[in-house]
Amino acid sequence: MQKDRDVARQASLCRFRALFRSFFFVPALLLGQGLAAAQEAAAPAVTEVTLSAPGLVDASHVQGADTAWLMVSTALVLLMTLPGIALFYGGMVRRFNVINTMASVVGIAALVSVLWFGLAYSLAFTPGELAGAFVGGLGRVGFAGMEFLGEKGQVAVSHIAPHVPEAVFAMFQLTFAIITCALVVGALVERMHFGALLGFAGLWLLLVYAPIAHWVWEPGGWLAQLGVLDFAGGAVVHINAGAAALVCAYALGPRTGYGREPFVPFNLGLTMAGTGLLWVGWFGFNAGSALTADGRAGLALLVTHVAAASGALAWMAAEWLARKRATLLGLCSGVVAGLVAITPAAGFVTPRSALLIGLVAGVACYWGATALKRRLRADDSLDVFGVHGVGGLVGALLTGLLADPAISGVQASFMAQLVGCVAVLAYSLFMTAVVLWIVSRFATLRVRESEERAGLDVSLHHEQVG
Repeated sequence: MQKDRDVARQASLCRFRALFRSFFFVPALLLGQGLAAAQEAAAPAVTEVTLSAPGLVDASHVQGADTAWLMVSTALVLLMTLPGIALFYGGMVRRFNVINTMASVVGIAALVSVLWFGLAYSLAFTPGELAGAFVGGLGRVGFAGMEFLGEKGQVAVSHIAPHVPEAVFAMFQLTFAIITCALVVGALVERMHFGALLGFAGLWLLLVYAPIAHWVWEPGGWLAQLGVLDFAGGAVVHINAGAAALVCAYALGPRTGYGREPFVPFNLGLTMAGTGLLWVGWFGFNAGSALTADGRAGLALLVTHVAAASGALAWMAAEWLARKRATLLGLCSGVVAGLVAITPAAGFVTPRSALLIGLVAGVACYWGATALKRRLRADDSLDVFGVHGVGGLVGALLTGLLADPAISGVQASFMAQLVGCVAVLAYSLFMTAVVLWIVSRFATLRVRESEERAGLDVSLHHEQVG
């Protein structure tokens, strides 16, 4: 009898549990499925948009996460110049040229921004009507057609990034143009007229930077068609700026007292602060170049950090072996060397390859800033060619050897990378000389010796550091 009662009690308990599930769990499950179905029905369908030129698309095609990430990346890259480069360069010049150096960076940022809106963006990132493989057209002059038509639910997008507003894409690319022009300042500090520098920067943007950006990053550009891989600017930014810096150093001649007098940096603490801003901002520089908030952006973030760290250690080791000491300036320079070299490869290589790229770049750029600089006999004041030129070449060539097809989606070609490096280097060298010659017809490039001796802060700006 007791056994029968236990069996009956167990059966009743099972029925109670089933009833409990019916009243609570089943409705909850159905409610959850209903909410999921409603959300799926309410969410706009994500469709691929293919454009051959900038144009208008339905606003529903714009991806919020990608747009937000690109806006953040834009701010990070601008941070690299203002205040990153300003502090990095300002700390390395002599005390009486700090204001001029920082003013040069700010002035270039403002001038490039206006010219980018006016003409340079269109030359760089639109298909060209006459010579599309070499320079863009005029369809976006004055940012024409770059609207958000809220009433019609349309937004202008670039054919390169049709899932984000073109205004955001154009602003992101503007920050690259700004920092490239600002990098050249490091080669000519302490001796160039401020007005001549601004004239040079404006012409150089239009005649050198914009065409090279078109060659490499516009899908119809001839280097892009050749298969050159440059994820975030190894050729467009660093080889280009390095070549221009070398020409400027030769054209202006050495600073008064160069090689005979000690040139003591004003404050390496400022340089360290600038390095930190560059390191952090470079995450936007490289990871932002994925143009989406996805796995490639995450990989670019990681390899950027690995290369910066290994570059610092490699430069430190080389300096320690050569000079029996490690310096803060050397560590900062090594960080930048690693960042420069990983730039063209950031979206194409594994973290292990990034470690190798940083190590090679640290040693190569140390050689470029010391032994090679002495052989070239150019007063490249802050080693722009030695770090950015050499680092850009190292990174671009190693991209051809180390790019992983499983990551990049294409088979890298070392010969294509070599052709791209030579083409960008040769064009930048020649056209920079042309731009300097044009500017020299209208302005004096170099200040007088008395002004140089007094310092450009007082001579040109009537200001001085405290």
